[in-house]
Parts: sequence; C-alpha cells; structure tokens
Amino acid sequence: MLDKYCAPIENNVYDLSKAFAIRVVKLFNYLVDNKKEYVMSKQLLRSGTSIGANVFEGKNAQSRADFTNKMNIALKEASESGFWIDLLHDTQYISDKEYESIFADCKRLIAVLTKIVKATKPQQ
Repeated sequence: MLDKYCAPIENNVYDLSKAFAIRVVKLFNYLVDNKKEYVMSKQLLRSGTSIGANVFEGKNAQSRADFTNKMNIALKEASESGFWIDLLHDTQYISDKEYESIFADCKRLIAVLTKIVKATKPQQ
C-alpha cells in the first residue's frame, strides 16, 4: 500500500488492523456468549476496532501531521488492546493458546504502527 504521507507501508497496516478487528469482534462474541464476560471484552472491542478506524481515517488525512496523529491514536489503541488481552488471559477468560495467537497479532500491529509513527514524525 502506498500512502501519501508515508513510504510503502510494510504488511499493509489497514489489512492487519481490519483482520485484528475481526478477531476482536469474534472474541467478544465468544466471551459474551460462552463466558458471560461483559466488561473487559467490551473494552477490548472498543480499543481493538478503533485501531482500524483510525488507520482508515489516516488514509485521507489532510496533512502529514494529521496522518501521524491518526497513526499515533491507532498505536495507543493497539497498546490498550494488549492490556485487555493480557487481563483476559490472567483472569482465565482466554486460554494460553488463544492468548498467544491474538497477542502476537496485537504486537505485530504495535510494531508496524510504531514504525509508521517514527517514520512520519517531524525531524527535530
């Protein structure tokens, strides 16, 4: 993917963030339906789907600064999602296998978004 404010984005962050959001929605449904967990899963749903929304908004940013801001917000939401995933695992709502899989996706998103934010921040 080429972006007007960033060099070709490695591993297409939009596709990664959308796939992650889909996983989060499916995990939310599982947790609500099967585990009767409503609070942490709702927080993860909000932060996990917000990543892709901010990346999508960034595609139509009005300036480089606006683009960087949207990617920074997406990065913060990805970081928050990692917290909720950790907490769901530590409270035994998700298994080790489920945790390792979705947390790996979250870390990958964080790494890609960090790279984008660093590449687009104004040089000081």
